[in-house]
Order: sequence, then C-alpha cells, then structure tokens
Amino acid sequence: MSTFAAAVARGKNGWTASELDLSGLGDIDEVVDALRDVEPDAGLTLLFVESDDQYLAILRLDEGEDLRVFGSDSAFADESRIGSMLLGEIEAPALEIDELTAARADDDDDDTPDPDPDADPVGDAELLNDLGVTAHRLLTLCGREGMMPADVTAEICQQIGCGDEVEELREA
Repeated sequence: MSTFAAAVARGKNGWTASELDLSGLGDIDEVVDALRDVEPDAGLTLLFVESDDQYLAILRLDEGEDLRVFGSDSAFADESRIGSMLLGEIEAPALEIDELTAARADDDDDDTPDPDPDADPVGDAELLNDLGVTAHRLLTLCGREGMMPADVTAEICQQIGCGDEVEELREA
C-alpha cells in the first residue's frame, strides 16, 4: 500500500508541516511520540494519513497528551499494518453516519451531498469541530463519491489554515 503521512503542528508562529515515515513504527504509542517530535511545544498537532487513494486517518494530539483518532473506513484497519496500528483499538464512531444523514434531512440549507450510507467511518468524527470542520462536514467529505483522501486532506487543511504547508509537502 502506498501511504502519505503529513503532520501539521500549530505553534506560537503558526502552522508547520512535515512528512512522517510510519513504516518503521510499531504501535500507536510510537506514532504519538513521532507527533510530539514534530513540534515539541505545539498546542495542537494533526496527522493526516492517506493510503492507496482509498483510506484516510486523522490523528489529533492536544498539548502533546490527549490523542483523538478518526478513520474514514474501518476496512483500513483490516487491510494494512499501518491501518491496524492507527485504527485497531477504535470500536465505533462518535456519531453514527445515519444520525448525521437524518439530521441533515431536517436542516438541508446547502447543496452539499449527504455522506455515503455505505461508508464505515470509525473514531471521533468531532475531532476537528473547534477548528471549523464539523463532524457532519468531515463525514460528508469522506463519503462523497469521487473524493480521494488527498482531496479531503487538502480541503480540511485549507479550511483550518495549513493548506499551503501541506501542499508544499506534496510538491517536495
């Protein structure tokens, strides 16, 4: 599986980004240690892991301690060692996609398509709420037909203010 892992950290001087090599890491604790090393004084560090143009995992580390994890599809944990390492301990999404779709039907003010009901997201879909990306928006992006993990990462990063930094990583 081909994997791209971009870590972005928000420190005193704004966002910094670096690519992480996850292949040599053995468990989620080693991933957390690698995130801490990106910017040791960061108040917030995010890791976007894209795999085979199919799967996206987002990890959030607050103050170097509080880890939250979201995966676009539970199949990622079954199909790769990295997916298993990142998503293996997650049991269920914080919000069910059916609940979001139902809530969306009640409040359909824009033209954004609903999330794919066949998607099986796992983890904390609300991990980016305070950055302006709601759980519904995240699930919608992940479930939208034709959206690749790189597209989802790019859109989220643009919205939270680190889009240029992640784009530079892709071009390097």
